[in-house]
Amino acid sequence: MYAIVKTGGKQYKVTEGLVFETELLNAEVDSTVELEVVLASDDTNVYAGADASKVKVLATVVEHGKGKKLHIFTYKAKKNIRKRQGHRQPYTKLKVNTISIG
Repeated sequence: MYAIVKTGGKQYKVTEGLVFETELLNAEVDSTVELEVVLASDDTNVYAGADASKVKVLATVVEHGKGKKLHIFTYKAKKNIRKRQGHRQPYTKLKVNTISIG
């Protein structure tokens, strides 16, 4: 069984027990969050549209963190203009506990 959930403006294909990183969520560590389901499928049926609202995906927040540092360097040739910047994207790591239908 799997589901496609929408969180942080992106969609992820999840199964039970999967640990994945998403955009930073406003939730405490070890708390449970319910994710919005776009599509779900078990062995015989596919649930989409209005049927997907019957499916619940519960996940536990494992940790919050920052991603790998990106180095941004811009310059303009022959103008002696140089700018160096860095960025670390914050994320939330989630573990999918259950996918239940009905």
